[in-house]
Amino acid sequence: MKSVSISGSPRANVGKKDATALRNAKAVPCVLYGGKEQIHFSALAADFRDLIYTPHVNTVNIEVGGKTYHAIIQEAQFHRVHDQLLHVDFLEIVAGRPVTMNIPVKTTGTSPGVREGGKLNKKLKTMKVKGLVEKMPDTIDIAIDGLKIGDSVRVEDIKIDGLTMLDAPNVTVIGVQVTRAVVADAAAAAATPAAKAAPAAAAKAAPAAKK
Repeated sequence: MKSVSISGSPRANVGKKDATALRNAKAVPCVLYGGKEQIHFSALAADFRDLIYTPHVNTVNIEVGGKTYHAIIQEAQFHRVHDQLLHVDFLEIVAGRPVTMNIPVKTTGTSPGVREGGKLNKKLKTMKVKGLVEKMPDTIDIAIDGLKIGDSVRVEDIKIDGLTMLDAPNVTVIGVQVTRAVVADAAAAAATPAAKAAPAAAAKAAPAAKK
C-alpha cells in the first residue's frame, strides 16, 4: 500500500472560530489520535488531493512540529452543500495494532453470464476490513470467470489471510443479474418450437377432417 506525505501546522487554538479562520485560508482542521498523544493540527486543503480525492487507499505520513507520524484517515467531514472538506480525523498506526479500512473492490476476468447478456452488478464498491496495515491490499480482487446469470459472490465467500471482513456475511458483493433482453430471448426461443409444431399439427388434422 502506497503512502502520501502531508505537512501540518500545530493548532494553538481549538474551537469553531479558529476552524472557520483556517477554512477561509484554504486549510483543513485535523486531529491525530490513537498513539501516545492527541495532536491537533491543520494542513492545506490542496494537500488532500492525492489522499481523499482518489479511488485508491493510501496511508499517510504526517509531519507536524518536526515529527513524522504514520497514519490512516479514519473520517473525513464535508460540507453538505458545496462539498468543502471541513475536518479530517487521522488514526496513528501503531506496530502490532490492527486497524479498520475500506478497501476498493476490483473484478478480474470475464463473466460467462455477462457474455450471455447478463448484467454485472457491483453491490459494494468498497469492503470494510480489519487487520494489520502491512496485510492490507490495495484492492480486494474478485475473479468473476465462473459467474453465470444468477450467480453472486457474498462477503462470506471472500477470504484473505490476516484480514477480517466486517461487512455482514450474507451481503452480496458482486452478482450477475438477468436482463430483459435475456428474458425476451428465452421467451422467443421457447415459443419457436410451438410455432413450428402448430402448422404440422394442422396439416395432420386436415386429412382426418375430409374423411
